[in-house]
Amino acid sequence: MKKIIFQQKGQALVTLLFFMVIAVTITSAAVVLIATNSLAASRFEQGTDALDIAESGVENALLRLDRDPSYTGETLNVGTGTVTISVSLGNPTIITATGSANQNNATRTIQVNTVYNNGALTVTSWKELY
Repeated sequence: MKKIIFQQKGQALVTLLFFMVIAVTITSAAVVLIATNSLAASRFEQGTDALDIAESGVENALLRLDRDPSYTGETLNVGTGTVTISVSLGNPTIITATGSANQNNATRTIQVNTVYNNGALTVTSWKELY
């Protein structure tokens, strides 16, 4: 009776290579997802910073208008960003503030309408412009 011997040299290497390709593919996909999510979160945070800067510009303009009804605007440094404030005098008085976060040039703009009622400055609308 003859014994049949199967030669299986290299089968373990092929199996190892197959699993290595799968592991590298999964790891690469995970790295791409993490990098994409990190970039999106960073941009969202910069947009939020720009919005906060624009809101601080509007609040500054409201204070200045309350003290000086002829105030027409200015550009201010706020933290790491800048805000450009413009005031269109009239009835209603329109305040437009554009905040810029310097990290990625993210900008957000807010427009506020105000009127004077019995000598008091009153905000009638506050909205973000897109």
